[in-house]
Amino acid sequence: MLKFNETLFLIGPTGAGKTTIGRLLATKLDRSFYDLDEVIEDRCGADIPWIFDVEGEAGFRNREARALVELSEKKDAVVSTGAGVILREDNQKLLMQYQPTVIWLNVDIRTQFERVKHDKNRPLLQVPNPKSRLKYMAKQREPYYSACAGIKIQTGRTSPSLVVRRIIEQLEKQHARVES
Repeated sequence: MLKFNETLFLIGPTGAGKTTIGRLLATKLDRSFYDLDEVIEDRCGADIPWIFDVEGEAGFRNREARALVELSEKKDAVVSTGAGVILREDNQKLLMQYQPTVIWLNVDIRTQFERVKHDKNRPLLQVPNPKSRLKYMAKQREPYYSACAGIKIQTGRTSPSLVVRRIIEQLEKQHARVES
């Protein structure tokens, strides 16, 4: 089992399973779990769509950046980020500092669409063609996910428990390389 206390960050597109996988991973590793969007909602007393309506995406991204900095200072934690956290250069730089423990959960567009098509809490997908928006966001964001991540895991139709097992295996391999 992992014997280091660095924070683990889960990044990736909407619908990749960051929250589900994050909760399971934190439980398996006996760590605290933080969902960045939930932290923002708790602090604001409002949900993400309301924040987008009132403050716009820029206001939300400001809140997100502040919360990310705070959560990065936690030890023995698993942090599930929002899909767009990597859009800001400051967030990218912060995540790159933790790169060995930044895990990119990736998912194909078809599975992603099936997971989020009825979710009204995703403001950027409230458009006439959400599948097209997902493709656009993937093209825009994937280079940033790749640059920030130390580990890439495909989620797709794989069970969450198997994904967690794969993450732990990759973390153990990385940790063994650092130790030697």
